[in-house]
Amino acid sequence: MALVVHVLITAVAVWMTTALPGITLGDRGFGTEGLAAQVLTLLVVAVVFGVVNAVLKPVAKTLGCVLYILTLGLFGLVVNALLFWLTGWVAGRLDLPFHVDGFWSAFWGAIIVTVVSSLLHGIVRRVAEPED
Repeated sequence: MALVVHVLITAVAVWMTTALPGITLGDRGFGTEGLAAQVLTLLVVAVVFGVVNAVLKPVAKTLGCVLYILTLGLFGLVVNALLFWLTGWVAGRLDLPFHVDGFWSAFWGAIIVTVVSSLLHGIVRRVAEPED
């Protein structure tokens, strides 16, 4: 259940990034078919983003350990941007209508995904907590 909630939260966070210039999500039709296609695309992109982060982020942290230390962790923003950009590239290879135009779009998109997903995870944790 936690995995499903995590994917849903990531999908919402990725959807929020589509308000940025340079990050697009396919056809924005108003019909139910268009909406269903967008939701499915967001869910698949969220899974792709999760897999990319699970596989490559530990490698990047290990290889870039010195850069993380020298930049006091700010190198993590670059790593997150590159992983988000890679997610857009993988989505294109999977014929998903999700596209990230360049590094700066990916940079701001990764920041939005991090902030929105952190906020939503906090809300979900708060709601799921049993009251004393």
